[in-house]
Amino acid sequence: MPTDPIFYIAACIAVTFLGLAKGGFAGVGLVATPLLSLVVPPVQAIAIVLPILLVQDAVSLWVYWRDWDKWNVKVMTLGAFIGVSAAWALAAHVSDAQVRLAVGLIALIFVLNYWFAPAPKKERGRPHAAAGVFWGGVSAFTSTLSHAGGPPFQIYVLPQRMAKLRFVGTATVFFALVNYMKLVPFFALGQFSAANIETSLVLMPLAIATNFLGVWLVRITPTEIFYRIAYGLVFLIALALIESGVHDLFFA
Repeated sequence: MPTDPIFYIAACIAVTFLGLAKGGFAGVGLVATPLLSLVVPPVQAIAIVLPILLVQDAVSLWVYWRDWDKWNVKVMTLGAFIGVSAAWALAAHVSDAQVRLAVGLIALIFVLNYWFAPAPKKERGRPHAAAGVFWGGVSAFTSTLSHAGGPPFQIYVLPQRMAKLRFVGTATVFFALVNYMKLVPFFALGQFSAANIETSLVLMPLAIATNFLGVWLVRITPTEIFYRIAYGLVFLIALALIESGVHDLFFA
């Protein structure tokens, strides 16, 4: 288990963002793995984060179990099986930086189109199921390789303008399923060592507390403001992913 105080400072910040993300502000948790990767190897960072995510998923499922869209979860989960499998098969050939850059560019185009396209921003019907399978696969693929599954999920679900708690509940159920799928490849990689599990357990109380903080913040935030925040977060995260991917690919 790490003993460096710098690691625990970084880990506490990362876990706080994870808790807010699992509480309902999807996307802010993207900073967790890159932040931990500054102080431990990236694969170890992902392995430490995953058990924390599983516990936070359990808390969020308990909170949002009555508020989720079964149709969206069903079609996206079909793609998620493919996405996790593809990530496992291609892990040795696709770098984390390439994944971050691609996700960032896609998310940036999505938000700019929403903000500046001439079409009115009104509630829309369900998109095609095939699109759900595709974006579910992309989300699971990027989540497995880089814990960056939020933007692809939001590209598919945000335009549906579903009720605030229903949107959060749908994200909660989908990513809980994806995270449990990810257990297989990470066990195969041998990253669930006793030291990594012990580190995750030390951070767990903070993870649960910040999870409930995220739930509270979502519930007191008006729906329209919540969606403005959601799109704003996707935009900022897209810029961060692009910057990080470009830096690691061309300047590291």
